Amino acid sequence: MAHGTTGSASAGSILHQPRSVWAVAFACVIAFMGIGLVDPILPAISAELGATTAETELLFTSYLLVTGLAMFFTSFVSSRIGAKPTLLVGLALIVVFAALAGASGSVNEVIGFRAGWGLGNALFISTALATIVGAASGGADRAIILYEAALGLGIAVGPLLGGALGSISWRGPFFGTAVLMAIGLVAIVALLGKVPAPTTRVPLSATFRALRHRALLTLGLAALFYNFGFFTLLAYTPFPLEAAAEASGYADFGAHELGLIFCGWGLCVAITSVFVAPRLTARFGRQRTLYAMLVLLALDLAAMALLSDRFWVLVGCTIGGGLFLGVMNTVLTESVMEATELPRAVASSTYSGIRFVGGAIAPALAGVLSASLSPAAPYVVGAVALVVSIGVLILGRRHLAHLDAEPEAETLREQAAVLTAADS
Repeated sequence: MAHGTTGSASAGSILHQPRSVWAVAFACVIAFMGIGLVDPILPAISAELGATTAETELLFTSYLLVTGLAMFFTSFVSSRIGAKPTLLVGLALIVVFAALAGASGSVNEVIGFRAGWGLGNALFISTALATIVGAASGGADRAIILYEAALGLGIAVGPLLGGALGSISWRGPFFGTAVLMAIGLVAIVALLGKVPAPTTRVPLSATFRALRHRALLTLGLAALFYNFGFFTLLAYTPFPLEAAAEASGYADFGAHELGLIFCGWGLCVAITSVFVAPRLTARFGRQRTLYAMLVLLALDLAAMALLSDRFWVLVGCTIGGGLFLGVMNTVLTESVMEATELPRAVASSTYSGIRFVGGAIAPALAGVLSASLSPAAPYVVGAVALVVSIGVLILGRRHLAHLDAEPEAETLREQAAVLTAADS
């Protein structure tokens, strides 16, 4: 498996998967729609509920912070009640809190219900990744690509749906998500058969002890700063985009147009995560690919900082940034799954917990920086965070050397066996 991408991937088409994998992947698409769903309606929520930019950005922060903190405990929960019940509880929480957010009467209520939504998201997403990796055919790399494709598709469709429903009312996207997640819940019940009961119980401290693994800690910290840049672009950009559109004379610019822009962004994420990331890692290796994408993302945010008042520059950099983000998401996730011998559910929970915390800080800080300094300031800080991520990878590079090593044939067979019985 040259650079961790080709060996197990040769075991057939990525589309030849069990029904249970497709059921979980479908629910993943809907779950990931929740990340970008509120993007097109952020200005509308701010205007209709009388909230400042900083207050509105807390819709992302409460969601991501609770998601990140809860991630540290999801493997503990799933190892006791099983993967399928954990997935269903997560989906049920999202349905309830998405509906409550849509029925809210103040921005503080929406912020609070988005936090509950984040709890459900944490239970679902972390368990879904381990379930797909354990049940998919073709090896870990193909399973992760399938997972990232679901992520990209969800992120692409989320803003589109948010823009369409948000042009009617800012409440529409929340109620729409509740309905779709209910459909996903039914799909899991109907199509995900009996999942083998966990053979061992994961201790409450397992995810924290996992941080002793230098490779996982390095990747987690790098992802924390990377996610800071990621969510600076995703969560903050609707506000300067709207201002630049108004300054450019686009009077009809609103939720629908924002949804189209971020749909283009999400499509770029999906395309490069599935088709480009494997080719880059096969040719250059995971570490070099990560360095290159982080540099390109930093330059992208720097351009947005320098030209934050130019509408079409913001549009181009937003959509184009998705090309680099898609590669980063896939390569980072692959690296984490291959970095240690830890159970995949534990590695996934630990890594996701760290990275979502970075994503939670970015929107809250962006609103404050924009109000106190300038609209360009959040992009400057986001670009700096990406440079810090590069520094973390360089400092920990000796712990990551094995990610680009060529495994022996016997090792590949052992990995296949492990994947067959992976935590689910």
